[in-house]
Amino acid sequence: MGVSAAVLAIDAGNSKTDAAVVGADGSVLATARGGGFQPARTGVGAAFDALGHTVGQALARAGTGDVEHVSAALAGADLPVEEEQLAAALRARSWGRSSAARNDTFAVLRAATDEPKGVAVVCGAGINCVGLLPDGRTARFPALGRLSGDWGGGAGLADEALWFAARAEDGRGEPTELARALPAHFGLESMYALIEALHLGGVEAGRRLELTPVLFSVAAAGDRVAGTIVDRLADEVVAMASVALGRLGLLGEHGGPGEQGQSGEEVPVVLGGSVLAARHARLEARITGLMAARAPKAAVSVVTEPPVLGAALLGLDRLGAPVAAKGRLRAYYAVGSGC
Repeated sequence: MGVSAAVLAIDAGNSKTDAAVVGADGSVLATARGGGFQPARTGVGAAFDALGHTVGQALARAGTGDVEHVSAALAGADLPVEEEQLAAALRARSWGRSSAARNDTFAVLRAATDEPKGVAVVCGAGINCVGLLPDGRTARFPALGRLSGDWGGGAGLADEALWFAARAEDGRGEPTELARALPAHFGLESMYALIEALHLGGVEAGRRLELTPVLFSVAAAGDRVAGTIVDRLADEVVAMASVALGRLGLLGEHGGPGEQGQSGEEVPVVLGGSVLAARHARLEARITGLMAARAPKAAVSVVTEPPVLGAALLGLDRLGAPVAAKGRLRAYYAVGSGC
């Protein structure tokens, strides 16, 4: 194992983990994919044990055990105290001579941008937002759900749709097509039947996420109640993004004197996660319109690159790698060769 690697990049999400071993010139020496990383459920030690299996596969395929820097984007690194705990566990593994652990949303942002600058909002099962400047300053939220003031995410949207549909069926709320469409998705005839099935386990609780696409379909067909829920999600995405931009001085001409957005340079606002990546027309149009009014310099885009690319680029940033190396790395993932 005489090969030397510059970066071991790790994107460890709740459902899957991608690892990539990258040379100093940006070449990808090997990749590996493993299961989810859930330290809150399994404990930090067990989570890193499982992660170690994926890392070991990647290093073995690259033919190296010599890594300069480990760049890890990790689910569960929501609070600074959690990030430090995970960073300490990462250092203890000694997979590289140096290491850095950060929330996985930072990798989504870096994957979609040419430099470590901008804001990313990720909406999958939950919702999160981070901002980053080249000098290392960040903006972030706890992202712990309703406890920390969050609204949205696939799970929250499904629950909201169920709430409105239940009230529509029994007469407490406004009529909505959701009252028919949600139970029909599971082959049931009424909201009462669906409520019973969810409560008693006839439909597994985890399958509630399947109702989020149903919500968007009903909204696209013109249902007022479903459309209101979709519009609220857009408002939440814009609220998070604009607050993060403001904290970093990137709001633009409406943000006050001296802010960096004043220069005319566009600021990336990256949208990721399964809900936003689905590119629902109503949701995307409202986000784009509201962002244009709130942050004139914001350039909104939906990320298509894998987060492990972002983790690798953050690692190359840390090592001061040349632009050509980052371009070579990005080209590898652009042709679909990566995890």
